[in-house]
Amino acid sequence: MYIPKKGGIHPREAAEHHADVGRKVLSKSLEEADITMKDIGVIAFSAGPGLPPSLRTTAVLARFLALKYNKLLVRVNHPVAHIEIGRLTTKARDPVCLYVSGGNTQVIAFVEGRYRVFGETMDIPIGNALDTFAREAGLGHPGGPLVEQLAKKGKWVDLPYVVKGMDLSFSGIVTDAVRKLRNGVKLEDLCYSLQENCFAMLIEVTERAMAHTDKEEVLLTGGVAANKRFSEMLEIMCKERDAKVFVVPQEYSGDNGAMIAWTGILEYKSGRTVKIEDSNIDSKWRVDEVEINWV
Repeated sequence: MYIPKKGGIHPREAAEHHADVGRKVLSKSLEEADITMKDIGVIAFSAGPGLPPSLRTTAVLARFLALKYNKLLVRVNHPVAHIEIGRLTTKARDPVCLYVSGGNTQVIAFVEGRYRVFGETMDIPIGNALDTFAREAGLGHPGGPLVEQLAKKGKWVDLPYVVKGMDLSFSGIVTDAVRKLRNGVKLEDLCYSLQENCFAMLIEVTERAMAHTDKEEVLLTGGVAANKRFSEMLEIMCKERDAKVFVVPQEYSGDNGAMIAWTGILEYKSGRTVKIEDSNIDSKWRVDEVEINWV
C-alpha cells in the first residue's frame, strides 16, 4: 500500500510506487498461493475510477502479463469490485450498499440490471474528509483510524449537517471543524463530532434508499467500513427497521487485489474479456455505467 511520507496522496508518487512494487507483489502472491503463471487463466485490472497515473501504471502491467503469458484480459470497475467482495464475504444477497472510502462515497442498490446510485457526495468523499481533517490537525495518514481513536474520548460540538435530497456535502463540515480546532476547541471533541455528524448524514440517506427500494439488507463496504462506530450506528438503524446489516471484513474493506480478482472472475464468466487495444482506463468510470448480469 502506498502511504505518503507527509500530506495527502500525490498522483505521480503513487504511480511510481505502484511501478516499483507491482512485480514484487505479483511474485509474492504467486509464491504464497503456491502456483505459477501457467495456472492463471485471466488477468484482471482496475480500469477506473481513480487517479489516472496509478490506473495507467497497473494497466500497463496487466497488458504486459496478458501478452507475455497469452492470457485473457478483463477490465474491472473499482466500485463494483468493492460491492462484490462485500457480497462474497458477507453473503449479503440484495443489499443497499453504502460504499464509503477515500475516493468515493455513494449509496448504491441493484435495480434493473445495474448498480444504481441513489445518493452520493457532492464534493469530497467521507474518507477524504476524515483524512483532510486529520492532516490539518497534525495527525498521520491515513487519518480515519486516528480520528476514530481520538473520538472515543470526545464530546459533542455543533458542526454543519448537510444533506440535500439524497446527496451529501462534507467539505464545509471539515472547514468548520478546522476553524474550531484553530480557535481552541479540543481535538477529541471535534473528532467525535465529525464522525457522529457525517455518519448520521450517511445513514439518513441510506435509510431513505432502503425505503425507496424496499430492500431489507445494508452492506457497508469501502475503506471507512473498518470504522467500528460507523457499523455500530448502522446496526442501530437497521435494528429499528428490522433489517440486516453486513460489514465487509476489515482485511477487504480498503482497496485490495482480491476484490479486483473476484470481480474479474464474474466479468470473465459473463463473457466480458477485452483485447489489448481495448483495455483503456477511465478515471471517471461510474458504477452505474456497468451492466451487471450475474446478480
